[in-house]
Amino acid sequence: MKNSPFKAHVDKVQPMEQGKWIQTRKIDYTDPDGKSRVWEMAVRTTRTETTGLDAVSILGLLQKPGSKGKHVVLTKQFRPPVGKVVVELPAGLIDPNESVATTAERELLEETGYHGKVTKESIPLYSDPGLTNANMALATVDIDMADPRNTDPQPQLEDGEYIEVFTLPMAGLYDGLLAVCEKEGTTVDARLFHLAEGLRLADALQ
Repeated sequence: MKNSPFKAHVDKVQPMEQGKWIQTRKIDYTDPDGKSRVWEMAVRTTRTETTGLDAVSILGLLQKPGSKGKHVVLTKQFRPPVGKVVVELPAGLIDPNESVATTAERELLEETGYHGKVTKESIPLYSDPGLTNANMALATVDIDMADPRNTDPQPQLEDGEYIEVFTLPMAGLYDGLLAVCEKEGTTVDARLFHLAEGLRLADALQ
């Protein structure tokens, strides 16, 4: 293929501005036609060498007593860059020497109060590769509601964290998210909405 994207390559990366959590960089690269080009990107400064990942996103699943299907554990928190409250999956940065599973279970407990067990980990994922190399893994976590610790979950939030926890049924997640947005004026993290749309399409194709 003449213009195959696999022919492009990065030539040089240079730092631009440095912040506490983020650094901006300039990328000199060669496109598939051999032309030199420039790109700007943002980089997290917290990535650990243990996993080569920045963060973990958590798909926490539980089954409420008397319910036929699984529910998804979700959070609402104000995101300054958006200027709105965003509905998201729980997530957090990976600490040094932590595994994906350890981070997922720790962050789930801290943000939601639920104790869970990781059952699956994804490959490394990039949510906005046109802007940043920030990456994450998606960890699926089973939350056993028979565990006494999950009877009255108490989040362990850090100073400056203001998170509201709620659940929605997996069945009808798409409509549930839209209803929350319409009622409360929130918006939805793209990754969560993609999950909901995938579930909706899968149901429609059955």
